[in-house]
Amino acid sequence: MNEMIKITLPDGSVREYPKGTTAFEVAKSISEGLARVVLSAEVNGEVWDLNRAISEDVDLSLLKWDDKGGKYAFWHSSAHLMAEALESLYPGIQLGIGPPIENGFYYDIDFGEHHFSSDEFSKVEQKMSELAKQANEFERRDISKSDAIAYFQEKGDPYKLELLEGLEDGSITFYQQGNFTDLCRGPHIPDTSKIKAVKLLNVAAAYWRGDEKNKSLTRIYGVSFPKAGMLKEHLELLEEAKKRDHRKLGKELELFTFSEKVGAGLPLWLPKGTAIRERLERFMRKAQVERGYQQVVTPHIGKKELYITSGHYEKYGEDSFQPIKTPNEDEEFLLKPMNCPHHCEVYKFRPKSYRELPLRIAEFGTVYRYEQSGELNGLTRVRGFTQDDAHIFCTPDQLKEEFVEVIDLVMYVFKKLGFEDFTAQISLRDPDNKEKYIGSDENWDKAERAIVEATAERELNTVTEYGEAAFYGPKLDFMVKDALGRAWQLGTIQVDYNLPDRFELEYVGADNEKHRPVMIHRAPFGSMERFIGILIEHTAGNFPLWLSPDQIAVLPISEKYHDYANHLLKYLNNHDIRGLVDERAEKIGRKIRDAEVSKIPIMLIVGEQEAENQEVSVRVHGQGDVGKYSLQGFVDFFNDLLNE
Repeated sequence: MNEMIKITLPDGSVREYPKGTTAFEVAKSISEGLARVVLSAEVNGEVWDLNRAISEDVDLSLLKWDDKGGKYAFWHSSAHLMAEALESLYPGIQLGIGPPIENGFYYDIDFGEHHFSSDEFSKVEQKMSELAKQANEFERRDISKSDAIAYFQEKGDPYKLELLEGLEDGSITFYQQGNFTDLCRGPHIPDTSKIKAVKLLNVAAAYWRGDEKNKSLTRIYGVSFPKAGMLKEHLELLEEAKKRDHRKLGKELELFTFSEKVGAGLPLWLPKGTAIRERLERFMRKAQVERGYQQVVTPHIGKKELYITSGHYEKYGEDSFQPIKTPNEDEEFLLKPMNCPHHCEVYKFRPKSYRELPLRIAEFGTVYRYEQSGELNGLTRVRGFTQDDAHIFCTPDQLKEEFVEVIDLVMYVFKKLGFEDFTAQISLRDPDNKEKYIGSDENWDKAERAIVEATAERELNTVTEYGEAAFYGPKLDFMVKDALGRAWQLGTIQVDYNLPDRFELEYVGADNEKHRPVMIHRAPFGSMERFIGILIEHTAGNFPLWLSPDQIAVLPISEKYHDYANHLLKYLNNHDIRGLVDERAEKIGRKIRDAEVSKIPIMLIVGEQEAENQEVSVRVHGQGDVGKYSLQGFVDFFNDLLNE
């Protein structure tokens, strides 16, 4: 008689199956329809192949296309399919790595003597489709390290041999489909036939293992889907994303620029972009003052010892800008990579009593981190950026209440800027790799518990990710979906028991004894640069009226009405309405088109009738004409729009 195992499904029901049953067999036993669409399985929290045998009692979730683990397996398998096609078309190529990513997959290839460009995409796509139709199974097998080394030595794949150096014997697996075998942990979909639509998107250079000292490989990006219609929708979305690209709109709307002479990853803010940035700062400063924050200013550099004390030098020293030496021997400074060490020293400037806590200090602090040139991306990945940073020092009893209030501030920011679809990600320690983190287990447990309780109190939609915590403490990251459905990490809140220890921060309690405060790091925007870059793409450059650099454009139909146009602008400026007068010798149709292209929210057209009657003809961006108003009537109309 076969030994039976118990499988617990997400609805809590428990089913018994023979030992060695696969997740696919479980899906088939539930319904044939489910078996047709399931792609992978989550077994005790780990994503598995559907055809991998289950030999003990487990919690099981069956993953489809809409599940993260389902897409992961699908795109991972597609990367292998692309590698198989490339090996077939370009004999002798050497393979690097080929992982799934957020929206598709890539593979790093050393093409050797072969030349590869985007002109080759259609040929590779055709070969992938041909191979997919063969319905080859993705077969997993354990292999000894010596056999794996022998295989790749014979094949001539030095990159795979280098990867094997870091793997332990007994933990190595191969996957094979058709004539292709790869070193891989998996998981994969059952067979290639599920891959119905493929599109290669981009080709780029990428250093092997991300190290600029290593050889540059060819990275080919692609995406795939289980239905052809899904690919069509995705490509349409990509076209819309190109139109919204913040780098493109930033140039067209004259918001920011970059200069090779200044340096890569160091944005230069133009007047209109600076206006947006300053309004966001004023908005946040006002919200912080109302919530009891005090503003501080700290230097752009700090002594190396400061970051040794904080632990940042040990963790990030190699990735930072190199130390700045002074005429004094052995004295070194670093460009500030974080604001928190400076803020710890602000806290220490004099002894504190429990009556002074919580102490909330805030700074729009500019920090510098050396990102590799290949990872720089407009405003969303830069080397110098300004954080809307604040640190709250409180007693352990105040921690949860303070954390909840920061959540409320983040919610206020998101609502004001139109980010309505978000998930709160609770990032905790990797329980199996605690040496990556500093601090005691007791403090980590307290900090993690405070985050979980605070999110439950505010009834946030949360996901929990183990291993995503900062090295000094757990955190809550807000994953926001923009207008195109893309997820971005915006805003973070972190609990930290460790920096107060490292800096020996203290307060005198009601018992007259000295105690350690708890520290909360928070930045609702994250960085001003990244936030504005995402906001540009979310709004397609159509900023909320309160944030627009120019809220109105006054468009006189001829030079005769310039005086009235300027009088009108002055009147509106006195009512806190910002804008410009277009005095160019252009026809009114051209002025309207240019204002539309510049995404100015409201156009005020003035001619003879408007000047005589002290009126304006109003046109709203994207809507057209909305009628004539008296000057005060327009101010009321404007304020109604502003308060919507």
